[in-house]
Amino acid sequence: MQYEHHDVASDEAARAYLQSRGITALPVTIIDDDQVIIGYYPKKLIPALHLEIQVDLSGKTIWLATKYDAMLGATLRAVQQLSDAQLQQHLPWREHWTLRDLLMHVLSFPELAWLSHQHGSMSTDDMRAATARLREVMTSEAIAAYGEGVRQHILAFLQSNDTAAFDRVVPAHYGGEVTVLELLTIILSHSTHHLKQAYWFVTNELGGALINPMTDEDLEGIVTPAALF
Repeated sequence: MQYEHHDVASDEAARAYLQSRGITALPVTIIDDDQVIIGYYPKKLIPALHLEIQVDLSGKTIWLATKYDAMLGATLRAVQQLSDAQLQQHLPWREHWTLRDLLMHVLSFPELAWLSHQHGSMSTDDMRAATARLREVMTSEAIAAYGEGVRQHILAFLQSNDTAAFDRVVPAHYGGEVTVLELLTIILSHSTHHLKQAYWFVTNELGGALINPMTDEDLEGIVTPAALF
């Protein structure tokens, strides 16, 4: 099968082409310059590309559970080593955000992705509602308790074999129209990238030494941008 891959972060022509067609969500697959499929959505891509394959989710859920356990566990360890005063330090690359806000972002987005199997979406409205709901979670102890709850919910979900919930298609701010399992995969990369930013801030701005951070083995297979900021 012949195909072309374009990275809109560096390919101006590809970015202009998508803009000319009114396409604002990524990833996107365009077949024969006609059929447009927003999001990584195998149930649409397989028939559209005339592929004779079946998607087995069992291996994916095991891998996701392992990686979420590692990423969320590492985030909790980072939170627990910080004082409440350190959590209130402002980030140099994002105005109005503190280290607390960044770490809550790392934890709350996986929760939103998981909750999409119940709510039916992960929209900007869902994100704003989560921000309001979690506004009072401020201390290291409270953030760690919240994060542990997120970790337990996601692991239980991924170990549930609930294929109907895994396959539920939801509109998402990240990824377009995707299944819940695909959304969890996207958000794993998103949160891991922000955790790396938190690591940088702790070591370079606060002068701290990270305690048991994510290892190369933990990070293996999780795709994150090459640029940290």
